[in-house]
Parts: sequence; structure tokens; C-alpha cells
Amino acid sequence: MTQPIPGATQSIDALAQAIDPWLQHMTWRRDYVTWRERRLYQEQYQAERITQIERHARPLAGTRLLDLGAGMGGFAVAAALHGAHVTVSEYNQQYCQIIQLRAERYDINLPIVNGAGEHLPFRDAQFDLVVCWDVLEHVQDPAAVLHEIARTLAPGGQLLLTAINRRAWIDPHYHIPSINWWPRPLAEWYINRRGRSKATSQFRDMQRLSTMHYYDYAQFVQLAQSAGFTTVDMNETALQEGRFVSKKASRQRIRAGLRTLGLEQFAYKAQRAWYTGMFELALTKAK
Repeated sequence: MTQPIPGATQSIDALAQAIDPWLQHMTWRRDYVTWRERRLYQEQYQAERITQIERHARPLAGTRLLDLGAGMGGFAVAAALHGAHVTVSEYNQQYCQIIQLRAERYDINLPIVNGAGEHLPFRDAQFDLVVCWDVLEHVQDPAAVLHEIARTLAPGGQLLLTAINRRAWIDPHYHIPSINWWPRPLAEWYINRRGRSKATSQFRDMQRLSTMHYYDYAQFVQLAQSAGFTTVDMNETALQEGRFVSKKASRQRIRAGLRTLGLEQFAYKAQRAWYTGMFELALTKAK
């Protein structure tokens, strides 16, 4: 069982009571028990995100950071523990309460705003860095959100985010192979038949497959450019620098063979185009 990291001062019980109702629609997951635990102790599982920021943006200590669509607050709390000046914006009011509970366990005072990304109540150039993990597919207007983020970023500021691949072989929300290649009405019928619909959950914001915003890589780069950003694929950069590590041993062997043949970069781009579930991207605003 995971234990609170040093500094936690309050019981996990109140946090569990607040979180559990938001997890019930995912009980079909085979890893539900460990997945739930990761939600309870979310701040302890942010090392990869912290590393991405330090490599692709800037050191967190002293950074004026906006966590847009902060979810249950795991990253926001972790970033604050690393010295960032964190502001939270979250659309789900009850999630805001969960974030508050999580922050209080570490005696952290997080400014939390309950609102939508299309209309951010922040001044121009207020932040050095914005993060937007697992959010953009759920908003009403992704272009408007990107423009608002650009407005609130200082010149040269950066946005780190995830975006879902329209051609993802295994959909990251429903975990069903090939579903993104089906006509949306048929896909949603099958999702319901498999018992994986979120219709019975408490979510009300852009959760059906047909209402979520998915992009192929070129489409997203163009969308980001329209908001004044240049885009870097963080995983592609890691590959070029020899830091990209496949989690499965079989894939490591395949990649080693492709590298020997000089085809690793080509294979990565093919995978990104036709298979990858999620893009992990670093966007930079012009100075």
C-alpha cells in the first residue's frame, strides 16, 4: 500500500470519500484497485511530468505556473512541493474541493479557480508556464482555450499538454482497440454494449466519444500555430537524444533493430501517425 510522502498532515480518508464517486464508472478496469490508489496518492506519481518540464521548459522552483484543468490536483500539489508558484484552474467544482483537500494534506495554499479554459480570469502574461494534461479533448472550443493560454503566457512562455490522436489504435478513454477507426455512432453503440459508457457517471463535460476533440499530429500543429505557438513532440526529442525508453522489453528489441537499420525515426513517425494514443507536446509562445 502506498503511504503519504513526508509532510502530509491529514488523513487520506476525507480525500478517498471525495474521490471515490468519480471513479465508479471505471470499475471495469482490470487494474482498478491500483488505478484507484494512484488517484488517491496522485501527487506521488508525477516524476515523469516533473522531468519533462525540467527538460523541455524550465526548472520548477520559482516558476509562475498555471495548471489548467488540474483534475484531482496531483500534479499541482507535486509542482508546489517542487517550489513552483502554482495557480489552479478547474472546470469541475467538486474536483476543486478534491484539490483543496489534497493540498491541505501538505499544508499548501493553492489558489484555485473554478472556471472554463475558454475564459481565463487572469491578466495578460501572468504565467511563465502552463500545463494542460488530459484536458483539451474535453473542452468546448480547443482553439479558444489555446488563444487564452497564449494571452496569459509571458513572451517565450511555454505550454506543456497532451492531445489525443484521432487515429489511436487503442482509445485512451475507453481502452477498446480500433474504436477510433469506426463511424462514431457505431463506436458509441459498441462502447455502450461493452458497458464502458460514462453516461451513468457524474461527468457532464464532453465525455462521449463523438463530442471529444481528437487530432492527427499535423492537424494539432496547425491548430497550435494559429494561436501563436510552435510545437515540439517531447517523445520525438527524447528519441533523438537517446532518452526514449520503451516500457516493454519486446519493443526495446524491435527499436534496437530499427536503430541498427537507421529506421528508428521513420518508425516512430509512422507509429505517431497511425497508432499512438496520445501526443505529449511542448508549445512555445513567440517572444
